Amino acid sequence: MKKSIIIVLLLFGVLAQSQNKQWTLKECVDYALENNISVKQSELDIQTSELNKRDAIGNFLPTLNASSGLSWSIGLNQDPVTFNAVNSTTRTLSGGISSSVDIYRGLSNVNQLRRSNLQLLSSQYQLDNMKDNISLNVANAFVQVLFNKEQLKVALAQQEVTKQDINRTQELVDAGSLPRGDLYEIQATLASQEQQVVNAENAILLSKISLAQLLLLKDYENFDIEEFKYDVPLANILNETPRSIFEKAREARYDIKIAENNNEIAEYDLKIAKASLQPSLTGGYSFSSNYFTSELFDTPNFENQISDNKNHNFFLSLNIPIFNGFSVKNNVKRSKVSLELSKFQLEQTELDLETNVYQSFNDAKGALKAYEAAQKTLIARQEAFNYSQERYTVGLLNSFDFNQSKNNLESAQSEVVRTKYDYIFKLKVLEFYFGIPVTESKL
Repeated sequence: MKKSIIIVLLLFGVLAQSQNKQWTLKECVDYALENNISVKQSELDIQTSELNKRDAIGNFLPTLNASSGLSWSIGLNQDPVTFNAVNSTTRTLSGGISSSVDIYRGLSNVNQLRRSNLQLLSSQYQLDNMKDNISLNVANAFVQVLFNKEQLKVALAQQEVTKQDINRTQELVDAGSLPRGDLYEIQATLASQEQQVVNAENAILLSKISLAQLLLLKDYENFDIEEFKYDVPLANILNETPRSIFEKAREARYDIKIAENNNEIAEYDLKIAKASLQPSLTGGYSFSSNYFTSELFDTPNFENQISDNKNHNFFLSLNIPIFNGFSVKNNVKRSKVSLELSKFQLEQTELDLETNVYQSFNDAKGALKAYEAAQKTLIARQEAFNYSQERYTVGLLNSFDFNQSKNNLESAQSEVVRTKYDYIFKLKVLEFYFGIPVTESKL
């Protein structure tokens, strides 16, 4: 009984801990990479590429096959002694082994092995590139949850200020310093703010669901991220030039490596296609023997027949391609076209990367300026609101102008939050191009 109670308590403790768990950005990224279906599929692609490499290695090895056969013949057969045709029942047991090896195939095997090595490397690049993109998507969803949480805090703080204003306005109305319409006006503002709080709570829920779905989690209600004050990170990356960031990205980004790798694969495809235009030479060896019995005459025993009937065969086979319905030449031309396409694709990938880096650099700088401007605007709006509140308290400002000042302050507070997290994410994108993993962020 005591053991059962202990087990139940432990289970409740584990459940409570799991429900109270708050995920960090690193935990979210690591979990997504471990459980993402596309990542698992890409890992299987690597296994396929490894098998293809083993096939390419196997092309260098000789083949070895064994064969065996047993046959009965009833009716007219040839007497192996007199060579006369006789009616009899005979049985023949035969067997042998054979081996062959490619001596020359226009270096096709060598190029096929090199191509398989590149294909394996390309599969690994595809997996790494996919992990980078997933990490960035998770970071974006994570920042969105942070932004919505901050928006809720702003909405709740604004609501609290309005409640205090209602109390002060009630006192002024009761004292006859303000008309009752001013009280109704502020109460209407409070009702509007309560709706904003509900909307902010819904936004948090939706953004958490979006992040949880990226992680393939089903328990949306208990899923939450770590909460503490996230400061704006230092903009050291903005001290770099866009050109230096691009050069770093060209070395580090996997989409460039994939395009370069595909270009090399296309070059080997062309070499493999050209190999079919050259003669090929194959060598081989085979050994066989058989055992024969008949009901009409005596035959030597098994061991003697196997020894007497053995046969060794050595061969060389030369194949010279002359005409194959244009298929070989067409394959060569097709490989040349694919090579040109891969070159254009590499060039386009570099251009796209350069455009994205310069765009991200300008976006990050613009986001920083917007955040700094929003902070200055907030300071000015706060001072204006304080002044309006003092005048409103003594009856020198009507409720409409007071609410207008408050709305301006609320908009400035929301704008600071928006520009802050917009800048954080755009800075993280720029660092991502510079080769800094998203998990190294202060998020």
